[in-house]
Amino acid sequence: MRLLILGGTVFLGRAVARLAVASGHHVTCAARGVSGEPVAGARFVQVDRDAPGDLSALDGERFDAVVDVTRRPSHARHAVAALADRAGHWSYVSTCSVYADNATPGQRAATAKLTAPAPVEVDNPVGEHAEFYGPCKVSCEDAVRDGVSPERAFVCRAGLIVGPEDPSDRFPYWVARLARGGEVLAPGTPDDQVQLVDVDDLAQWLLYAAENGLAGTFDGMSAPLPRSRFLAEVAAGVGRPDPELTWVEQDFLVARDIRPWTGERSLPLWMPLPEYGGFLARDVTDSLAAGLRTRPIAQTAARTLEWIRTRPDEVKVGGLRPVQEAEVLREWAARQ
Repeated sequence: MRLLILGGTVFLGRAVARLAVASGHHVTCAARGVSGEPVAGARFVQVDRDAPGDLSALDGERFDAVVDVTRRPSHARHAVAALADRAGHWSYVSTCSVYADNATPGQRAATAKLTAPAPVEVDNPVGEHAEFYGPCKVSCEDAVRDGVSPERAFVCRAGLIVGPEDPSDRFPYWVARLARGGEVLAPGTPDDQVQLVDVDDLAQWLLYAAENGLAGTFDGMSAPLPRSRFLAEVAAGVGRPDPELTWVEQDFLVARDIRPWTGERSLPLWMPLPEYGGFLARDVTDSLAAGLRTRPIAQTAARTLEWIRTRPDEVKVGGLRPVQEAEVLREWAARQ
């Protein structure tokens, strides 16, 4: 198969390229080449997608499949206009942030309501426009549906992607924290839901979609699981079975400026309830029936820990500092 990855030098794109090369496909990665290196065995074509005509470097070429991960509507539109009639299958990696309702658990991709597309003046959801990440992905989805026939288009709404080379601090925080041992601050309740996907599992599904002509719109993530099981599996994967977890109520954390999801002074993967009760609790029955396969979290944790220890310069540091965690735990114990 002749596979074109628009990107292919960072995290998910690299994982798709790596698996495709290993499977014997002819892989072309088209990117600026400033965020990462293409994998060995893949052909690299330098393009700048901010320039509408820069995909002309691929003029005259045909591809059996294309994978695009862009967050910018203009990039999606230009790619479809330039390449759709020269590609057999088109995969677009979207996000679960396209959904309008984050509170209701058990929603499915086929029926869940989407947020509105991004305003025309917003094309890059970073900085002051970061709130438009989901809407920009909706606009990208619309561009794919407008330019690629339904039987050739696969829209994969990815959940939290984790594993080696993770550019965020979310999953790596818990891997490093549980590997350190000792008393661990666990946010919320043991029954709160967590949902994610290993980068190689998602990459394998994208490759499966291209090889088999999978079409339609699906969520790309594992089935949800309780936070207690999530933490236990991560702990098992990093060689710390039976972790010492102290569950701290949400309101207590909020009152002490402990922040959700990601960043400084945060507890990653924790989201306020009830307004985010469905964000990490989607029904992925259809995705699993369509070929998505997910590995045990313990395996992902073990692979991620190896990456953290061997490539520490690549790891983003965030979440609670040890001294901050200890302070909250002391205050919680005093209250009890």
